[in-house]
Amino acid sequence: MEQNITQNAEGSKREMVMKMFNDIAPTYDRLNHVLSLDIDRLWRRRVVRIVRRTGAKRILDLATGTGDLAIDMARRIRGCSIYGMDISHEMLEEARRKTRRIGLDERIVLEEGDAERIPLQDGSVDAATVAFGIRNFENPERCLAELMRTIKPGGTLVILEFSNPSNPLVGWFYRIYSHKVLPAIGSMVSHNRKAYEYLPASVDEFPAPDKFSRMLEGAGFTEVHLRPQSFGIAHIYTARRP
Repeated sequence: MEQNITQNAEGSKREMVMKMFNDIAPTYDRLNHVLSLDIDRLWRRRVVRIVRRTGAKRILDLATGTGDLAIDMARRIRGCSIYGMDISHEMLEEARRKTRRIGLDERIVLEEGDAERIPLQDGSVDAATVAFGIRNFENPERCLAELMRTIKPGGTLVILEFSNPSNPLVGWFYRIYSHKVLPAIGSMVSHNRKAYEYLPASVDEFPAPDKFSRMLEGAGFTEVHLRPQSFGIAHIYTARRP
């Protein structure tokens, strides 16, 4: 994609991302699991285990999308309550249908909102998670500052995000798949090729894992650790609010 994805002809990156995810929401879950060969489920389970070990009960799931991670946490972390937030109305509608269907709508509160202005009080959650969302934010630094504010002292932040593998051979296969195969399949199912061209382009523009770790430290987080997933196709970042 030749155009820088931070802006487009219609306005801000935020507006572009909101419209894109509203458009692909009805097919998002099916495509997400098929295109990832279901590996994304494994990565989310690992995030859940990390959060569960912290003992967190009040959890913010930012960029919750269709609610997959929020639902996994509600199922596997006894007694927790989750506040899921996303800018896409249609993605949240999918999430609401899923939580109602499985009877978790009382433990998972879903609201539309902006990651740069989280409508929660200071130190109001034990932990926060962001799965495949932070690269879509217009101002990631502002989002990290809001997460720092919202998480209680001693609380945990866990971020799951795609990355470009450092191994040359794995990287070559990943680029072919993400830039050629993924847009073709995504276009056939969702009829929105631009969305599935944006997704790999956003990974390319997102800071490398070591640089993003420094961004977390720059935001004030401590004990920053990164765990590569599936040969570095994704990383799980953990950090603590001091």
